[in-house]
Amino acid sequence: MNPISNFLSLLCMVAAGAVAFLFNNVYVGLVFVAAAVIISMSLKMANVWQKFVILRLGKLQSVRGAGLFFIIPIIDNIVAVIDERIQTTAFNAEQALTRDTVPVNVDAIIFWNVQDAEKAALAITNYREAIDRVAQTSLREMIGSSMLAALLSDRQEADLQLKTEIGAKTAPWGIKVTSVEIRDVAIPVALQDAMSRQAQAEREKQARVILGSAEAAIAAKFVEAAATYAGHPAALQLRAMNIIYETTKERGATILIPTAMVDSMNPSVASVALALAAQGAAPEARAGGAVAAPNPQPAA
Repeated sequence: MNPISNFLSLLCMVAAGAVAFLFNNVYVGLVFVAAAVIISMSLKMANVWQKFVILRLGKLQSVRGAGLFFIIPIIDNIVAVIDERIQTTAFNAEQALTRDTVPVNVDAIIFWNVQDAEKAALAITNYREAIDRVAQTSLREMIGSSMLAALLSDRQEADLQLKTEIGAKTAPWGIKVTSVEIRDVAIPVALQDAMSRQAQAEREKQARVILGSAEAAIAAKFVEAAATYAGHPAALQLRAMNIIYETTKERGATILIPTAMVDSMNPSVASVALALAAQGAAPEARAGGAVAAPNPQPAA
C-alpha cells in the first residue's frame, strides 16, 4: 500500500457509503467498494531507489522502477522489493589463525549495493544473508594467507584483496561491492607485550648504532685535528692559549697548569695569554664592587 492508492481507495469507500445512504442503492455502493479493493491491490508506487520484481503466473513479468504502475491482482505477484542504495554490512572473524599461526580477531565492514534487481531477487534466496556469509569466509581465507606483520601494517592491501574476492563471489547475484574496510585487528595480550618489548629492543639497538656512528665521526675529527697539530706546532700553541682564555673568563677562576704543559706551550706565549685573561677579568671584578684577579700560576 502507498499513500496514493490509500487515498483513492478511501474516496471509493466514501463514495460507496454516500451512494448507499443517500440514494439507497446498494449495488452501486458495492461497485465502489470493489473499485476500492481493486485500486488498493493493483495500484503500486516505487520510490526512486526501489525496484519491484513482478512475476505473472510464476514467470518473470517485469522489473518496475520509480513511479506509479499497475499490476493485475491475483495474476501478478510482487516477489521482491529491492533497495538499490548503498548498504553496509559489518562482519568479523574471531580467533582466526594467520599464516604464522597467530590467533587474531578482525572486525570489518563492507559497502555494497544492488546493480541488477532481477538477479538479486531470482538468483539467490536471501542476498543479504549471503553477503554476510561470503564476507566472513573471505575474511578468514585472507587472514589464513597473510602474515601478522603484513596484516597489521598494510591495511589497504588487505582491504583491496577482500573487495576483489567478495566482489567476484557476489557479482553473479547482481551485487556490486563498493569497498571493504578493516576496522580493527586484535591480537592476544601476551603477544602485544612481546611485540612491545621487541619494538623497544629495536629502538635501543638503533640508538646504540647512532651513538656508535657519532663516536666514530668524533674520533675521525680528533685524528684529523691531531694530524694538523702535529704538522703545525704553532696551531697547538694557539689552541692552548684559547683554552686558557676561555677558562679564565669566569670570575674568581684559578687555573693550575703542570710545568710540563707550560713548557710544551712555550711559557712566554702562555704568560702573555694569562696576562690578557687577567686584564679581561679585572674590569668585571671592579664593576661588581670587589677586586678579584685570577692567579694562573703554574704548579711546580
